[in-house]
This record gives sequence, structure tokens and C-alpha cells, in this order.
Amino acid sequence: MKIRNLVGFLLVGSVATLSIGCQNFPKENQEQEQSMRIDQEAFASIIDGKEIELYTLSNDLGTKVYLTNYGARVVGLEVSDKEGNPVDVVLGFNKADDYNNPKEPYYGAIVGPYGNRIANASFALDDTTYELVANDGENTLHGGDKGLHFIGWDAEQKDNRVTFTYLHADGQEGFPGNVEMKVTYTLEDDNSLVIDYEAETDKNTVLNLTNHAYFNLNGEGSGSIENHILQIFAEQYTPVNNNLIPTGELEDLAGTPLDFSSPKTIGQDIKQDHPQLEYGKGYDHNFVLSGKKVGELNHAARLIGDQSGIVMDVYTKEPGVQFYSGNFMNEHTVLKSGAKDSFRTALCLETQHYPDSPNHAEFPSTELKVGDKYRTTTVYAFSTEQ
Repeated sequence: MKIRNLVGFLLVGSVATLSIGCQNFPKENQEQEQSMRIDQEAFASIIDGKEIELYTLSNDLGTKVYLTNYGARVVGLEVSDKEGNPVDVVLGFNKADDYNNPKEPYYGAIVGPYGNRIANASFALDDTTYELVANDGENTLHGGDKGLHFIGWDAEQKDNRVTFTYLHADGQEGFPGNVEMKVTYTLEDDNSLVIDYEAETDKNTVLNLTNHAYFNLNGEGSGSIENHILQIFAEQYTPVNNNLIPTGELEDLAGTPLDFSSPKTIGQDIKQDHPQLEYGKGYDHNFVLSGKKVGELNHAARLIGDQSGIVMDVYTKEPGVQFYSGNFMNEHTVLKSGAKDSFRTALCLETQHYPDSPNHAEFPSTELKVGDKYRTTTVYAFSTEQ
């Protein structure tokens, strides 16, 4: 899949390869950052009896993607900035064991079986009510306590791709069906990271897989993302209540501080007096994408690092994207750069079906039926501008 065929402006110069943790930090921090590098040997671990490893993809432009089978996660993603210097734009840890923490906020993970929230930790399907594990107050978030992010997946690497597979058992965290899942990461030569999702089930179920990478296009540990420039190709969103559960309505974005239909800095309107920003403590909302090419990749969002000049274009076959502006980051963890996960120092753009869809018949369905195949694709394409 060549994103260059879709848009002609994705041009990135060649860069020198560099280990994670060595992007452009102040000189006084460089010695520390040199010691924060990760490698396969340091990352290897055994968690819950499963061997955990680090996998590396690279292309001729010097871009590198670091992956692990613990949560099928993106550990790091190194691209060049406008000066040709390598920058790690994804938050993560140097060791697998650091991810094995109940307070770990899904860094780079595949989340599911249902990404985002399900109200009251329950849903009805085929005249049966399924009770799930509540891990977000009364609600289920990202698959429950033992979601896909805390699982050691099987992995196979071939050339420029890694495929992770996992069998999610019937009744696990309350979800029905033995669901065979496959997620493939491919690093293309045009600097696009392609994520292909596939699944099949032996019992009707619901499924909504996504990746929960935290991005800072100026580099992990470089400071706030409020000056990043964001455009989301959406005219509506799904408003939420004070528990961040959708009301079931679709509301127009025009005239609200949530409107990113034209490029603007993330911080421009984030402090406005608006109930939705109060509920989410900033942006934590599902945007209804405007793309009309059903089953094809639609342009979901464009993000620009204000200092680095790095551009990230997001394409997806999903109907929505959750924009989270890092409102609950609180310096709880030390990242691979040595910096802490401070307030709003990263953001997420999680391509998805809408939150709580199993309880909203008016939303696009997330049901996966026996005999059907779940297939979806999301692409993060990188370039630079001066």
C-alpha cells in the first residue's frame, strides 16, 4: 500500500539511523539520553510465561519503527525532522517490564476487543446481555483490566513487516466468542506506517480494535503539544456526558472549540468555557469523519510539529477518530528519553468506530458475526515541511 499514490506531497529526505532516545535534546541532557537507548537484549523479558521481544523495522530513508509483542505495541517511531535529524515521535519505555503496570496508560498498544468505552460495562447482542469487566468507574475502557494491551501476542517478522496474532477466548473480560485476531505493521518506503487489522469469531460478538500511540512530533520529552497544528477532516462529533459516554447524538462542530476542520493549534481553544471540554478536561472526543469512500482509506487528520516540521497524515477505513490531548498525563512514569509523561506532552489520534456503539443502534455497527471477516486499515504517513 503506497500512500505516495494517494498524495504527492509526502517527501522526506534521508536521515542517519539512531537508536531510540537520541533525538535533539539540550546538550546537557545528551549524555543521559545516550544511556537511555534500548535494544533487543535489554528489552527481552518473560511476562505471564510469555517470551517478550523487540522487533525493528527500517526503510531506506532511515526511518525506524520499534515494536513489541507485549500488547502488539509501537515502542518508538523514529523519523527525520525538517533539518534531517532523527526524532522519536512516540512515547514508550526502554524495557518490556515497564509496560506491565496496571497504571500504564496504553502506550503504543493495540487496545480491545473494544477500543474506547462501553457504558455500564454491558451490552445486549442476540437477546443476551453480556456483563463485562468495569475498569473505568461503572464502564469498560479498552477491553477491561486484562485487555489486549496486557497480553503477550505471537509474532512473526518478515522483511518490512511484523504480524502479531492472538486468540481472545470466549468469555475473556466478559466478551463472547473465540476471536482470532491478527495485526500487521508494515513500514513502507514512502515513510508510511500501515496497520492492518483482521479477525474472525466462532460466536457473534463486538469488535473495535485500534492503536493507542501517544505522539509528540517534536520528540518524546520535548514539551507540550499545545502548539502542534492539527486538522481533523470532520464536520460532526459524538458529544459525551460527564462520564465520557456518548449521548447518542451527532452534533455539528462549527462554532464550537472542538472544530478542527481548518488547521489550528491544539491550544488555541482548549481553555474555552465549554461543557464538553470540561467533561474531558480538554479534548477527548470522537470525531465523525467526513470521508465518503466506504471501504477505502479516507484522510482523517493532519498533525504538524511546530518545532520539528514533521507532518503526520492519518488515513483510515474507520468512521471515526478519537482525539485525546493528554489531559490525564501527570508525571506518573519516566519515559525512554528520561523525561516524565507531563501534562499534555503527547496526544492520541485513535481511528475507530464510535464509543459505546453496542448500546447505540443509531451508530455504525461493531458486530462481528460468525462467518464474517473483520478487516480494517489505518495509515500514519510522515513527511516534513519547512
